[in-house]
Amino acid sequence: MPVSDTFFDSEKFERLINKYNLSGPRYTSYPTAVQFDPHTLPDSRIKKDESGLSLYFHIPFCSHLCYYCACNKIVTKVKDKANTYLHYLKKEIRLRAENQSGKPLVKQLHFGGGTPTFLSAAQLRNLLDYLKQYYLLDSKLGEYSIEIDPRECNEDYLSELYDMGFNRLSFGIQDFEKKVQMAVHRVQPYDKVEPLITHAKALGFRSLNFDLIYGLPYQTVNSFTKTLETVVSLSPDRLSIFNYAHLPHLFSPQKRISIDTLPLPSEKIAILSATTNYLLEHGYVFIGMDHFAKPDDSLVTSLNEGKLHRNFQGYTTHPGSALIGYGVSSISQYATGYSQNYKTLDAYYSALDDNKLPTWRGCNVSREDDLRKDIIMSLICNFHLSFEDINQKYHIKFNQKFQPELLELKEFESEGLIRIGENSIDVTSLGRFFIRNICMVFDAYLPHAHEKTYSKVI
Repeated sequence: MPVSDTFFDSEKFERLINKYNLSGPRYTSYPTAVQFDPHTLPDSRIKKDESGLSLYFHIPFCSHLCYYCACNKIVTKVKDKANTYLHYLKKEIRLRAENQSGKPLVKQLHFGGGTPTFLSAAQLRNLLDYLKQYYLLDSKLGEYSIEIDPRECNEDYLSELYDMGFNRLSFGIQDFEKKVQMAVHRVQPYDKVEPLITHAKALGFRSLNFDLIYGLPYQTVNSFTKTLETVVSLSPDRLSIFNYAHLPHLFSPQKRISIDTLPLPSEKIAILSATTNYLLEHGYVFIGMDHFAKPDDSLVTSLNEGKLHRNFQGYTTHPGSALIGYGVSSISQYATGYSQNYKTLDAYYSALDDNKLPTWRGCNVSREDDLRKDIIMSLICNFHLSFEDINQKYHIKFNQKFQPELLELKEFESEGLIRIGENSIDVTSLGRFFIRNICMVFDAYLPHAHEKTYSKVI
């Protein structure tokens, strides 16, 4: 389904956000992590010829506490803690290698956190050298990315990353307005960020992504537009525009943010509406949910060709059923299900001390799960669903099995968010903003999940 550069009617857009801004999953998996059980673990064997193998490494340490953050993190100034953590990461790598044959090729590698740049360049290089004992790493054949905190990085560090084989960088920008930065305890002025971007481009990194957050203290349409102007001048290849979810009962650092400083819901909606039209006007393509990219980006190419995929790292151009997560709280995806590591260092270290994989919980997927996953992923990745493809793969009659769901979708069709044909569903450009709502119709587990488990869909 070709991408569109359609601009949105702000009044209708804001009305629909008010209507559909419910809580729901992001569908980086199906079933979602809410269904994981400590007593259920999938088959985690990996074959040498596993196609599209992805690895994720969670580095939980941060030197600074960002008040908005909902990530699993450990705030510390003690850099030596990383040495202990890396020792256990290597042990996990070795133990997991016992469940694979040969040295699989890694098509996708991502370091997230926390703050991956908490590690020194020497520590990171040492970890990658160890990893190469068990996996084939070739940056010419894969996407190797790392999240960058501009406060914990300099030009020499970027040069080291490029030399190690990283070809994609994701910068945590959030907002360029100083008042906003001070309110969330993340001060990183333009003069700190711009030299890093310039140097990264000069080195030849394949892609640069910026993360932005709307809904932070003191943000307005005008202030966020100024941030967007600065962002566009730096010309990142991709943008992720996340909604700040204020959940201080779940994430204690957010208690330091006064609710009185947050933009009203109507202002947040206006910010999102203005942001969307601004980025479209300046040449970015809306991928889906909260992602934008330049027209020549591989995400856009994959979207146009109907080959976009999704896993716990978000949208990806690489197919494949296996994603192995290393480190605390990391989630792995296998052909037969999902598993998640322990969330605390103590539990993670203890399991590895006993020479056991630090797996906390997981789930096996049934044929019904696979069916609904294929439906949800077709909609959320490529915004098109062919009933005939589903019928042939699962030997069902889609219109009969999903008659209740098709009736429920009629409301989305009446709002211009989808088009339901005799043998297909197509999501409109406007509907991509509400794709989580649309996918929720096919989620068999959702009626039994507590709403507070999930973030707002928009």
